[in-house]
Amino acid sequence: MRFLHTMIRVRDLDESLDFFCNKLGLIEGRRMDSEVGRFTLVYLYAPKDANQSKEMQSPEIELTFNWDPEDYTGGRNFGHLAFEVDNIYATCQKLMDAGILINRPPRDGHMAFIRSPDQISIELLQKDGPLPPQEPWVSMANSGSW
Repeated sequence: MRFLHTMIRVRDLDESLDFFCNKLGLIEGRRMDSEVGRFTLVYLYAPKDANQSKEMQSPEIELTFNWDPEDYTGGRNFGHLAFEVDNIYATCQKLMDAGILINRPPRDGHMAFIRSPDQISIELLQKDGPLPPQEPWVSMANSGSW
């Protein structure tokens, strides 16, 4: 398993970039706009991680800017921790066997979500792209929120 990023939702992308980049000194590594999803993702890394980040080797902060205004209450502005796993199905099965609820099953062979005991969302992402969809994951419904 490899730690990938921590996601936080921001209300004002320019203000947040000013804080994280201009004041804190982080560097914008990449950006993605989703017209369909109506959001922008901006990935930041620390200056000492510059060489690693270009190869996706260092942890990043993912700023998520939703284009439609929303007040983030109840900790919703802190999104999730993300980890890359070698086999998402085996990882989820091991977690289920240990009594962990899979909130968002890996139906697509790529992504799943669980929660910590303190209700922190944790995203699991399949290394090197999605695995072929398979049961029981394809038919498994979401449970709760993430």
